[in-house]
Amino acid sequence: MKLIRKRRNGFVIMFLANFCFAMLLSFVYKEEMVFLFGTISLISLLFLVRQNRLLYDASLIWENRILVVPSIAPNLSGRQIQKDTEETVVSTFGILLGKQIYRWGLDGIHGIRLQTTLIDKERIYLTFGDAAQIMRLEMLHGMSQKKEVIITAQKLLYETGVQADIIGW
Repeated sequence: MKLIRKRRNGFVIMFLANFCFAMLLSFVYKEEMVFLFGTISLISLLFLVRQNRLLYDASLIWENRILVVPSIAPNLSGRQIQKDTEETVVSTFGILLGKQIYRWGLDGIHGIRLQTTLIDKERIYLTFGDAAQIMRLEMLHGMSQKKEVIITAQKLLYETGVQADIIGW
């Protein structure tokens, strides 16, 4: 979430700087430069809106978290996630992997949904997707007691409606 907020703040600075340059140059009547900086500020505004939406989604996931796993490179559908992830947050509304967000349950019945959850002694496996694409996330959970696993499974059932299968405990 810090990475998303940092990028959003960068777009704010870029938008404000270009907008100020466009306004300043409009007083000097440099039409080509006003057009250039105006175009750049419009593009940076579009990036800012997009990044602000990502920050909103990340905040929603963070505020409704079920499980937070420290920075351990998770495995998503057979490929290793980059090491820039601060932590992995599993939530009612999706997963936050550093600056990558996978949402579910927000686009209605035909959108992306959490489908299955499996918890063993070391890892948690989450399968989510829609009719077109299914993804599987595998990560170390760090829970050492069966009581923690049961509480997490109950939270997953209550918040998402998906029964977690617990094996090996």
